[in-house]
Amino acid sequence: MTAWVAGLLLAGVSAVLACRIADTDAVTPVPQLLAFLPWLLAPAGLALLLALLGRWWTGVVWGVLVMALLAWFTGPYGKDGEPTGPPVASFRVLTSNVEFGHGTDALVAAVREERPDLVFVQECDAVRCDRVLRRELSAAYPYRQGVEGFGAAGSVVLSRFPLTPGPGVPARMGMPAAIAHVYGHAVRLQLAHPAPPVPGQVAVWRQELGRLRDVAAADGGAPLILAGDFNASQDHAAFRRILDTGLHDAARLAGHDRAPSWPSRTTPAFGAQIDHVLLSKDFSVTRARFLTLAGTDHRALVTDVTLHGR
Repeated sequence: MTAWVAGLLLAGVSAVLACRIADTDAVTPVPQLLAFLPWLLAPAGLALLLALLGRWWTGVVWGVLVMALLAWFTGPYGKDGEPTGPPVASFRVLTSNVEFGHGTDALVAAVREERPDLVFVQECDAVRCDRVLRRELSAAYPYRQGVEGFGAAGSVVLSRFPLTPGPGVPARMGMPAAIAHVYGHAVRLQLAHPAPPVPGQVAVWRQELGRLRDVAAADGGAPLILAGDFNASQDHAAFRRILDTGLHDAARLAGHDRAPSWPSRTTPAFGAQIDHVLLSKDFSVTRARFLTLAGTDHRALVTDVTLHGR
């Protein structure tokens, strides 16, 4: 009986692990499980224990191999390294999904305390969020670029720097874009909020992440900040395609590559890092922190970045 249970556990974990090795997100339920890949160490460890108790030596070898591969893939993914040009501007970036606007009051308090220069807001409901941000933060952030919508559809970028509107990315939820003029330097801004990979919507999720990958790969002639709720972690192939264009994950550069950002009610004990600030090679990162905000199931991410000359 113990060997049978161990075999079932190892088979399930191995199926997800095989997709990670094959560099594919496959189909439901694989994308959903890949978000929590490091946590699959728990059922794999239980299976190994059961195989030992049942003296199923084939299962023991299988379990050890699965555990080793899972441990390998929990390591950070993506590029690192420092820019070679001289520093020309330093500023702070904050991204937050406020869950249909319910976390707006907490976000306003965090913005006033952290004083970021750029704020990326997802799920900015037109009533619960956008009206509040206009009332409370317009004086400090006179520039904005957004997509107005209700519920999860609304998004906005708030800025202390002048903004020139960009084309944005077509998607079910708003993904606005702009050019920020940072102390005389143009910086491309793209907010990320692709559809989540829920059953029946994985193809849309993959397509919208692909569009973000196209933005990352395009040579826009200016440094890029791509930030928001990606609904994807480094264990998703579609997200790794974005990193493979040469972008750096700010949390990883600051040593927080596995800090969970969602669901905030169980972090940091359990969760996945799906909220990111991705930077072109023109940036270095001095600090990154995740903040727990009341009213939302996502933790906000604050990063201190420095732009370097080319």
